Amino acid sequence: MNPYEILDEKRFASFVDGKATALYTLRNKNGLVTQITNYGATIVSIFVPDSNGVFADIVHGLDSIDDYVKNNGPYMGAICGRCANRIAGGKFSIAGEEYQLAVNNGPNHLHGGIKGFDKVVWDVKSASSSQVVLTYFSPDGEEGYPGDLTVKVSYTLNDENELILDYEATTSKATLINLASHSYFNLAGDGTGKVYDQLLLINADFFTPIDETSIPTGEICSLKATPMDFAKMKNIGRDLFADYRQLKYGTGYDHNWVLRKGLGELGLAAVAHDPKSGRTMKIYTTQPGVQFYSSNWTESQKGKLGRVYNKHEAFCLETQHFPDAVNQPHFPSAALKPGEVYIQKSIHKFSSGLV
Repeated sequence: MNPYEILDEKRFASFVDGKATALYTLRNKNGLVTQITNYGATIVSIFVPDSNGVFADIVHGLDSIDDYVKNNGPYMGAICGRCANRIAGGKFSIAGEEYQLAVNNGPNHLHGGIKGFDKVVWDVKSASSSQVVLTYFSPDGEEGYPGDLTVKVSYTLNDENELILDYEATTSKATLINLASHSYFNLAGDGTGKVYDQLLLINADFFTPIDETSIPTGEICSLKATPMDFAKMKNIGRDLFADYRQLKYGTGYDHNWVLRKGLGELGLAAVAHDPKSGRTMKIYTTQPGVQFYSSNWTESQKGKLGRVYNKHEAFCLETQHFPDAVNQPHFPSAALKPGEVYIQKSIHKFSSGLV
């Protein structure tokens, strides 16, 4: 009997680009389960209990490595990099050199390019029942980025019901780095339908508005009296269809919120809650921003266990640097220089009931 519908690890034992792939299952003493594959350093499943102790998977995912290679255009659960989110025109300058990256999202560069970190096989440095540590070496020039970049991402599931993501990287040449986890959450359970009635708080007073191509204008605007305001918890669907230019540009929510906490400080980014199941997720991060995406472009997407995903059936809360930071000098820098160490942390804390 498989009460959690946990995916079969055998379906992830394969080879991609000559490198072995696998599925790693983490468990804690409370019964929480997280499954991660080293293809794309991807979160495949997260099983958490409702207020009655009934477990359900709360993230979008796929059934096998073959499915991820063929069908993961939406970046479900993957680590996006070198530079998550968008860069205007795919162009930037760093250390006096100009670079042109792939243009793979309208006129802009998105999530590391044609073959970003979501589409490569990471090396497994260590694995146990509570932690998996993955590394990736990105050579100078990969997807147009400068510098040999060595990256490490650790996933740890502890007995406080926290899934902790630790990021680390070094480079041989000045480069950009903005790693982000791109899980799609539905706290009622994966495949249960729209998330309109689920509640969300984002710990921010400002956001970075976008133009019609989803690139930040450079402004940092107040959220007050706009549909973008989640400073107090509200239903995701309440203002999703409001007549508001920013929602039209994003075809829904697909924007960066400027977190209240200090730069580099570990602090609260967001709280999500499903009133029916009682499941709550709190996200803490050292990153300066969080991209809230209301899954606006998902249509008839093949999912796990025969599920079909459509728009607004999940949401993403991607803790990261601001989009196009390299071209916006007043945004926190996403540059990494030789001798520096990129270190970031995000924590997803799960509970039953809104505390």
